[in-house]
Amino acid sequence: MMRTADRPAPLVCTVLPTYNERENIGPLIEGVLAGAVTPHLVLVVDDNSPDGTWQVVEELMRRHNQAGQVRVALERRIGAKGLTSAIQRGIDLAIYTFGAEIVTWMDCDLSMPPEDVPRLVRAITDGGADIAVGSRWIPGGADVAHGFMARTLSWLINNFARTLLDRRVTDYTSGFIAARRQPLSHLRLRGDYGEYCIDLLGRALAAGYVVTEIPYRCTPRTAGASKTGANLWDYLVKGRKYVATVWRLRQL
Repeated sequence: MMRTADRPAPLVCTVLPTYNERENIGPLIEGVLAGAVTPHLVLVVDDNSPDGTWQVVEELMRRHNQAGQVRVALERRIGAKGLTSAIQRGIDLAIYTFGAEIVTWMDCDLSMPPEDVPRLVRAITDGGADIAVGSRWIPGGADVAHGFMARTLSWLINNFARTLLDRRVTDYTSGFIAARRQPLSHLRLRGDYGEYCIDLLGRALAAGYVVTEIPYRCTPRTAGASKTGANLWDYLVKGRKYVATVWRLRQL
């Protein structure tokens, strides 16, 4: 989006919720900043990672934040934890402290390519969407990060959500999101883990916000331990929360 005399390019803030991502956070931040198509801030919300993820972020802050320009920021949470609350904390800081007009967020294991962030942003700045969702389930998208069991459960949950809620979205459990300030000010995140994404997208569609999908290829992490699911029981526990969220939204 080109800057004009009467309409400057909007500030975009990418929120990165981290816990023990020391090996991935540096390349992820550099990748987001390298591909930025508007003024861009990367905000890391770290749950006091024992591996010192926050220390890597502090070093990157010294490298990128010069002459009063803040391009990397850190919120180190002590005594608080959890994916959904970390993202919501980042959204609040992005909007109300830094003045971001668009907020994006993603997983921090490099499974979601940082070079795809500009495509989500352009769907808003150029395409007119209120919310842009990275989707694995539309043409051009793929999930090669997870095994057959995880992909099958994800496909089943997403098709269940599409059937009961709104078929305009194919990847209700994406977690790779860009959104304008207005819907994020209106719709606060709810839930413990990935069900927050189903809840957000379901309520956004019901409220009349324009939601569009951009294909992306989900790839395996190269370092660190996965937090998605360690075994079948873990997937089933999370899956029950996803199904319960869909059913609750259906009753509204």
